[in-house]
Amino acid sequence: MEELKDIRAKIDAIDESLAKLYKERLEIVERVAAAKAATNSPVFDPARERAILSKVADFVGPEYENGAMRLFSTLFGISRARQRKILQGENALVTKIRQACKETSGVFPTRGVVACPGVEGGYAQQACSLLFTVPTIMYFRSFDKVFDAVEKGLCPYGILPIENSAAGSVASVYDLMDKHSFHIVKALRLKVDHVLLGVRGAKLEDIKEIASHPHALAQCSQFLKKNPQVREIPSTNTAVAAKDLAQSADSARAVIASRRCAELYGLEILAENITDAAFNYTRFILISKTPQIYPGARKFSVMMSLAHQPGTLSDVIARFASIGVNLTKLESRPIPGMDFEFRFTFDFEAIPGDESVLRLIGELADDPAIEHFTFLGAYEEV
Repeated sequence: MEELKDIRAKIDAIDESLAKLYKERLEIVERVAAAKAATNSPVFDPARERAILSKVADFVGPEYENGAMRLFSTLFGISRARQRKILQGENALVTKIRQACKETSGVFPTRGVVACPGVEGGYAQQACSLLFTVPTIMYFRSFDKVFDAVEKGLCPYGILPIENSAAGSVASVYDLMDKHSFHIVKALRLKVDHVLLGVRGAKLEDIKEIASHPHALAQCSQFLKKNPQVREIPSTNTAVAAKDLAQSADSARAVIASRRCAELYGLEILAENITDAAFNYTRFILISKTPQIYPGARKFSVMMSLAHQPGTLSDVIARFASIGVNLTKLESRPIPGMDFEFRFTFDFEAIPGDESVLRLIGELADDPAIEHFTFLGAYEEV
């Protein structure tokens, strides 16, 4: 029987040959780029790529076809990226990221005018007060209005909830991301401690309706199940629900909100420890109109729409893995008006100065298989 070390020696020899051929292929690709520049030919030639894949499939046979397709598709992507770099220079997005790193002040500001959803006492306001020492807060009734305020320059910053550890992502914020022009400049994980609030003199057994933001209601589902006689009323914001209750003075209604709202609006705590999970956190993002990348940034967020073809998502994931990047979140959202078409949001850990990461971002932004690519920001999360 052939020994393992002898088998591995053969594999090592093959790998060495593959590495040499890979280098040789990329050197020839540079000559291809020069020839295309002379004839003004496009970098992407889908007909030729299909023809090569067909030949490869015939050569390796059905047993090895899938793996060979992935291998050669990756090679095509690397080759196209190299040609574009030669023909077009550095990708404009990568240049923009470099410029943002260079121009952003070395210290995150202690003051800022911030567009905030809801009213005083909401969790967004609490998150804002943790990010800035002295914030000037302008309140808006909806997430869309917060995006508008930042995009139109009314406020330099805006703060929005993006996901909760118990209830998941805030879908409406993700749906608005592609509609508005913005950049994430910082993020914060805030511990959320919901309580049930009622007007003074109200009793839990008399409550007929409980109002709050849908996410807060979802985070307290077990408490609500124990009180099936109560009707759930969705609200735009936990603090807005508390303020409205205080103005109505309705003893048959209650709200799920923060302890801070009890103090602000003269409400009583009817029940405590009502969240499903003891460790309940909401992640907030701070956004700006222009890209700002401060020292300490360790997280990237990007959004992309992929061609509706087999293997496109796995190819993107493999490209992150190939440079040792850890994906911390991958989420898909349906594209409005498009049947079975999805937009993907990726969060990953990386340093803005990492050349391999910048090179990958440039490749993804230029890849014809990625129909829409958006850089959301590079930032620190606290």
